[in-house]
Amino acid sequence: MRTLELKGSLRTDLGKKATKALRREEMVPCELYGGEENIHFAISEKDINKLLYTPETFIVKFDIEGKEFTAVMREVQFHATSDKAIHADFFQVFEDKAFEVQIPIKVEGFAKGVQAGGKLAVNLRKLKVKGLMKDLPEFLPIDVTELGLGKSTQIRELAFDNLELLNAKNAVVVQVKLTRAARAAAQAAAAE
Repeated sequence: MRTLELKGSLRTDLGKKATKALRREEMVPCELYGGEENIHFAISEKDINKLLYTPETFIVKFDIEGKEFTAVMREVQFHATSDKAIHADFFQVFEDKAFEVQIPIKVEGFAKGVQAGGKLAVNLRKLKVKGLMKDLPEFLPIDVTELGLGKSTQIRELAFDNLELLNAKNAVVVQVKLTRAARAAAQAAAAE
C-alpha cells in the first residue's frame, strides 16, 4: 500500500472560534485516535486534498511537531456549499495489529458477457478489508474473464491472501448487464 508523508501542527485551543480561525488560514482541523491518547492537530487544505481527490488509499505518515505517527483516514466532513474539507478523523495504525481499511479494486480481463454485447457494471469500487499493514496491497484484482451475460461476482466468491473481507457476503462487486441490443439479439435468436 502506498504511503504519504504529511506535516501537522498541534492544536491547543479546541473551541469554535479557534477552529474557524484555522479554516480561514486554509488549515483543516483533524483528530488522530486509536493510540494511547487522542491528538488534535491541523494540516493544510492542500495536503488533505492529496488524500481526498484520488481513487487510491494511502497509509499516512504524520510528522506532528517532531513526533511521528502512522495512520489511515477514517472520516471527512465537508462544508455544505463549498465542498471544502472542514474536519478529518484519522486512525493510528501499528505494524503488528490488524486494522480495517477500504482498498480499491482493479478489474482485470475482458468478460465473455461483454464480448457477447453486454455491459460491465462495477458496483463496488472499494472493498472493506481487515489485515496487517504489511499484507495490504495497493489494489484488489478482480478477474472478470469468465463472467457471462447476466452474471455477477459477489463478495463470497472472492478471497485474498491474509485479508478478511468485511463487506456483506451477498454484495455484488461487478456484473455484466444485458443491454437492449443484446436482449433483442437473444430474443431474435430464440424466435428462429
